[in-house]
Amino acid sequence: MRIFKEIQSIQNWCKEHKLQGRKIGLVPTMGYLHEGHLELVREAKRHCDIVVVSIFVNPTQFGAGEDFEVYPRDFERDTSLLERENADAVFAPTAEEMYLSDFSSWVEVTGEITTKLCGASRPGHFRGVTTVCAKLFNICLPDLAFFGQKDAQQVMVLEKMLTDLNFPLQIIRVPIVREADGLAMSSRNVCLDAEAREQALVLNRALGQAERAIKDGERDAARIKVLLREIIESSPRAEIDYAEIYDAYDLADIQQIDRKILMALAVKFGKTRLIDNRLVEV
Repeated sequence: MRIFKEIQSIQNWCKEHKLQGRKIGLVPTMGYLHEGHLELVREAKRHCDIVVVSIFVNPTQFGAGEDFEVYPRDFERDTSLLERENADAVFAPTAEEMYLSDFSSWVEVTGEITTKLCGASRPGHFRGVTTVCAKLFNICLPDLAFFGQKDAQQVMVLEKMLTDLNFPLQIIRVPIVREADGLAMSSRNVCLDAEAREQALVLNRALGQAERAIKDGERDAARIKVLLREIIESSPRAEIDYAEIYDAYDLADIQQIDRKILMALAVKFGKTRLIDNRLVEV
């Protein structure tokens, strides 16, 4: 497995593989890998000849007071896990390599798709995401890029960027990977103390009960949102950022659940903010 730190080096390496007709898959990550990330790598291996995993904690997608400084990092552990999964290359640049001192170019998707959910509570977040992903796509030249459904809004925003700007690649969505007790896997889970870790199980429980209510015939989106909030608020340490229901394709507002929907949650347990979601089709 090759490890690259410099943009020019990995870009030249990827160009060589492209010229030889090999299909490249990219798995963008911020490191501190877990089973969810590794499933993305496995899916990439199933579809592609060459798999590149980027490890970069992107400063431009963190806002003031967020957890950039304490975001978990363990490069040696990450590369060991990727060796076992037979990844072909790791791209792990510094912030200085990705953003030169006079950096002033940004890629931004506007409209409802970026102003709701995480876009509302984390201003500027998606501008950082789209900019760094545009750079990674240009650097690594992937045919396919693999993202987890846990970051549902992020995937929708990136798909919009690819369509609008005619990027010659496709995003593959991979289902959420959960712990045995149902908690969605996240690099931030390690920041939870034992009590918060137990209380965080309420997220998957709320989504499950809301889905059952819909399957049993409830079609009023407002009532389902009330149900989600009531269940989450039963955990004393849960602080809801959002618990929303939108159209699954474009995040349009809905009153009646008569199409495929996205139920999306963001909840803080202490200082740790977790997200989760579920797609439901009626």
